[in-house]
Amino acid sequence: MIQLKNIFKYYSNKFLKTYVLQDIALEIQAGEFVTIMGPSGAGKSTLLYILGMLDEPNDGEYHFLEQPVHKFNEKQRSELHKNYIGFVFQSYHLIDELTVYENLETPLLYQKVKAAERKSMIADILDRFQIVAKKDLFPNQLSGGQQQLVGIARAVIMSPKLILADEPTGNLNSQQGEEIMALFKKLNQEGTTIIQVTHSEKNAAYGSRIVRLLDGRVQDDRPTD
Repeated sequence: MIQLKNIFKYYSNKFLKTYVLQDIALEIQAGEFVTIMGPSGAGKSTLLYILGMLDEPNDGEYHFLEQPVHKFNEKQRSELHKNYIGFVFQSYHLIDELTVYENLETPLLYQKVKAAERKSMIADILDRFQIVAKKDLFPNQLSGGQQQLVGIARAVIMSPKLILADEPTGNLNSQQGEEIMALFKKLNQEGTTIIQVTHSEKNAAYGSRIVRLLDGRVQDDRPTD
């Protein structure tokens, strides 16, 4: 599903290149549940954003579903992201001016899903995430855990092939965190490929493989114990 070859990401001023990722090579098969770990500043989130086509590397090759993402322009990358990828952000990224229902509707509008089908898909996901009672509330009327649930519901509403999650339980209490991870596990068992960034060994145990980064390089890549 994913092949990264010799991926470099750096920021440069006149005299100096600061490397965030160096010579990353990675293959991820459809149906895997992969965790990316490493200390702060190791390049985890940058790697996730490149995988999600929200950022691009300076050098290297990225193939997604056998398509050469590194040769695509921004519009082509955006289309690919929209059609295949759900992104769960640590800071929710809900639209404050929209209700829960409208936040969930946004990706469906982008995809030009017809009104009747939108209604049914949203009803379905509200029910699945047990947030029917919250549908007319705005994000600032929800707890952190509820906002994260809505963020995840929005990421999965289009049944993406790939879910990318950046510290998905970072702002949640332990029970909410376990519920979110159990949900990811279930989605993965249903066939969705998942890549998560986390500091939590407990969350990593839900996946099948851990890729550890250090100073922007892959230090270790092995199955979960």
